[in-house]
Amino acid sequence: MSPYPGANQFNHEPTRPRKLLLHQREIERLTGKTKEKGLTLIPLRLYFKNGRAKVELGLARGKKLYDKRETLKRKMAEREVERSLKSRPSY
Repeated sequence: MSPYPGANQFNHEPTRPRKLLLHQREIERLTGKTKEKGLTLIPLRLYFKNGRAKVELGLARGKKLYDKRETLKRKMAEREVERSLKSRPSY
């Protein structure tokens, strides 16, 4: 985050650590799940309310190998369709 250009010498520190406003138990639960079960903490939504930035967090599990293959097949098929439509002469 870059410093606010219209501010004076008392501008905020752009790279300072920010507080995560959760209860200690919630923070421990989230860190435990991310360490042991292979889950990842993902920001789902960022919004501003009453002058504060709020972040909705979600726990997500990575894709399995067969899911990745399926996604790749779908992307390849879509590319083929686009390629064939592009090369087709329009009348």
